[in-house]
Amino acid sequence: MPINYARRLTDRRRSTQSNRQLGICLAFVAGAANAGGFLAVQQYTSHMTGIVSAMADNLALGATDMVLAGFGALLSFILGAMCSTLMINFSRRRRLHSQYALPLALEAALLLLFGVLGARLMSVPGFFVPLTVVLLCFIMGLQNAIITKLSNAEVRTTHITGMVTDIGIELGRLIYFNRSRHDDMPPVRANRQRLRINLLMVTSFFIGGLSGAVGFKHFGFLSTVPLAALLLALALVPMADDLLLGWRLWRRRR
Repeated sequence: MPINYARRLTDRRRSTQSNRQLGICLAFVAGAANAGGFLAVQQYTSHMTGIVSAMADNLALGATDMVLAGFGALLSFILGAMCSTLMINFSRRRRLHSQYALPLALEAALLLLFGVLGARLMSVPGFFVPLTVVLLCFIMGLQNAIITKLSNAEVRTTHITGMVTDIGIELGRLIYFNRSRHDDMPPVRANRQRLRINLLMVTSFFIGGLSGAVGFKHFGFLSTVPLAALLLALALVPMADDLLLGWRLWRRRR
């Protein structure tokens, strides 16, 4: 990956183009982790809507253990988002180039941990669920908070309901027939760029999901190691920039 391209994707200086390109990349990672994770832990770990709905259903049915399991997954997702926010704000106050790269590096480390020790972690309890579920939900919350903060809530990557809704809206606008040209209402026009980006995001999530499922089928937990390597490659350049800057400042003070 070219250094300047990696720096543009994850540096503190943002643009709409870099936000969208990073979003497409992270959608692939989220899809792979979500689909592969389902084969590993038998539940999707990015869909908080489904988890909260299942908690309500199980509470009505008196399945207290399932309610607690859903609560554990929800709590892990929230803690991941909190952790990402704390890291970004801490780095932003210090004007670090790696304010978004550091949470990505943490995500890479956790995916690597899941890939190497996943089978052993299946029996380790977390928040009312196995530690593998805790890890995956934490990772999903961590990643979603990263892309949400750097894009000012314009991009999400770990769930695609909003993207599919936007696709439907823009397609509806696209096929709308503007009959009258004599009223004061502006014509209905589709935002073709938004439509294209959302289609790319959903496609990237699907391809990631397919890759994650196939990878887990053939390689098990180790299939997350390439995802960790990809995230680490994205994060390394801004982190190296901060280390180099810190070294130069230290040399000047000597």
